[in-house]
Amino acid sequence: MFSSIPSPNSGSFNLGPLTLRGYGLMIALGVLAAVWLASKRFSGRSMSSDHAAGLAMWCVPAGIIGARMYHVITDWERFSGNWADAFKIWNGGLGILGGVIAGYLATILYCKRANLDFRTAIDIVAPSIPLAQMIGRWGNWFNQELYGRPSDLPWALEIDLENRPTQHIEEATFHPTFLYESLWNLMVVLALIKIDRMKKLSKGMLFIVYLSLYSVGRIWVEALRIDEATKVAGLRINIWVFSILLLMSLGLLIKVGWFDHSSRESSDTNPDTPDSEMIHSDGGSPDQAN
Repeated sequence: MFSSIPSPNSGSFNLGPLTLRGYGLMIALGVLAAVWLASKRFSGRSMSSDHAAGLAMWCVPAGIIGARMYHVITDWERFSGNWADAFKIWNGGLGILGGVIAGYLATILYCKRANLDFRTAIDIVAPSIPLAQMIGRWGNWFNQELYGRPSDLPWALEIDLENRPTQHIEEATFHPTFLYESLWNLMVVLALIKIDRMKKLSKGMLFIVYLSLYSVGRIWVEALRIDEATKVAGLRINIWVFSILLLMSLGLLIKVGWFDHSSRESSDTNPDTPDSEMIHSDGGSPDQAN
């Protein structure tokens, strides 16, 4: 049995003549995993798997820019007087919601350019988003950031003295909120694939399910975190943002998405649309074993 989780001694490591930053490496690995899953899901609908890489070329740059902008806007006081730090992405600080919004807009543009049905596309890529987040969150482990309140649980995270907040300088171990969120994202991936197999959602609603599930996890993770953050009425701003997002996504699902077979039926019976192909959310073709 382990008594705590150690943190890396450094946020970077050498690979021959190259120096790799752990934060950037985990983001890159998350992107690769997301493209892999999306590629399998496009193939599962008898659509070109090249759409996965095509979407990544549009969405990844847009997502990084949007994520950084969201972080800077919601924590602007941290950069006041030193705005050059706003461009130092390698030091951490990507607001996932900003990345999702920017990626959503980039997907719209890509779909118009590629003559691809937008709602079909976001259904296909929906599980890929939390998969990328699940892996990317480990970048915070390398940077020793975004941890929670002090804890003496067996899985508590060791934080070096220089990375501890002043009010908890004597505490050595903290809740590993990066790990909590990573595990939650894994469950979201599995849930989305399972829900998609059930075929009880109208087109485009699987992405809304992702927003609702991710919001639930993010709210309780935010409640544990102790890093500096802008607060509104005593609560971290992200708790408010994700609470509103959760209510909006649930409202949309109740009104439009749940158990609405009309769009599924119309696409299944219309051979002229991409969605006429059988949906296999695990990425396999109709004749392949799961």
